[in-house]
Amino acid sequence: MPLDPSQLSSKKRLSYFVGNLALRGILGLAGLVPYRWRVPMIGRLMSALGPVAGLDRRVRENLALTCPELSEPEVLKLCREVSNNAGRTITELYAGDAFIDRAKAAPITGPGLNALEEARAAGRPVILVTGHFGNYDAARAGLIARGFSMGALYRRMANPYFNKHYVSTISHIGTPMFEQGKRGMIEMVRHLKKGGIIAIVADLHVHGGELIDFFGKPAVTSTVPAELALKYGAALIPVYGIRQDNGLDFEILLNNEIPATDPITMTKAICDDLESVVRRHMGQWFWIHRRWKPYVSFPKPSPSDGKQN
Repeated sequence: MPLDPSQLSSKKRLSYFVGNLALRGILGLAGLVPYRWRVPMIGRLMSALGPVAGLDRRVRENLALTCPELSEPEVLKLCREVSNNAGRTITELYAGDAFIDRAKAAPITGPGLNALEEARAAGRPVILVTGHFGNYDAARAGLIARGFSMGALYRRMANPYFNKHYVSTISHIGTPMFEQGKRGMIEMVRHLKKGGIIAIVADLHVHGGELIDFFGKPAVTSTVPAELALKYGAALIPVYGIRQDNGLDFEILLNNEIPATDPITMTKAICDDLESVVRRHMGQWFWIHRRWKPYVSFPKPSPSDGKQN
């Protein structure tokens, strides 16, 4: 359950309350602009705010750690693209049916589609694993529209005021939704046991995870998706919502089912699959995440980096 605001200090409660009002206000005003203009508008705004909001610095740190061979123009280009995609994704999430209609129209490609259809026909549970790439909810919405009813695991937002609105918004795309935690895990397992389909975003730092290489550097990664697949005989299939060149449309890509071996090997395969897709669309992954904390030290940006930001 979301944290009760009464459990917070008065200062923290006020901060979250004001933050919620501000964000809801921005989203509400943006909603007055037609969808085809709104999405790129917020994308450009987020991109422009990247240097002052600290987003560029986070992107630069991650790229300096994992892709030191990139030139300064390449890094700067990715800073702009990453923030732009993040802004578009947030806008789309709160756009309701306009976004869902775009997702419904997205073509579904890749060898994993056959595996998904075969599992559904056999009543076999399915775990779709994805990352913070493109717009992961586009893949969920597009597959639901084609009859692949699925649940999704989500992480509760820190702001309890905004969390309620956030859950309501993502639930509009499809239900059931399972909150990360003991209760959500129990509900999700029940869903799997019935032969259900669930979607899990698997590229966040998690306590208790295993060190798995991602872009050649160890990142703490949850092995839960692989463990669940093995325990319940579920098909483990990577899925992605890839943003197209026009910035508004998507391709839903399902890659090969990951063979059932052991949790570490399967989790490595999940990370390798995501990395292969990210390398083809570098600006669409959320390089603003602290994916490699705290087990490695970030290289310090050079003085010229500071001037660029």
